[in-house]
Amino acid sequence: MSPRRNRPKGAGSSGRSADEDRSDRYGGWQSTESWQGEEWSVRHVAGSSAQGKTYRCPGCDQMIPSGVPHVVAWPEHSGVDDRRHWHKACWNAKDRRTSRVQRSRNAPRF
Repeated sequence: MSPRRNRPKGAGSSGRSADEDRSDRYGGWQSTESWQGEEWSVRHVAGSSAQGKTYRCPGCDQMIPSGVPHVVAWPEHSGVDDRRHWHKACWNAKDRRTSRVQRSRNAPRF
């Protein structure tokens, strides 16, 4: 009797590409969406991979607390500096929002 295998035989035996495996590392999946005439890469981030980090959502100008699932989006042909972290609801409602966020006088500008 041969011993039981605990690992897949090859790197490609799972049926998924390296890009899909990399997106799972961050707790979500990555897709491409069209918005404002350009292609955007959109990654859904699980809350567990966002522990200890806070971000400001460009959709509502509110903080995304540590550990909250959210969306990271950036234009397809841009660098790391153009990534933005959005609440899922804000990303889904991005076409229904006004182009200018109204802030109170005392609100910090980020």
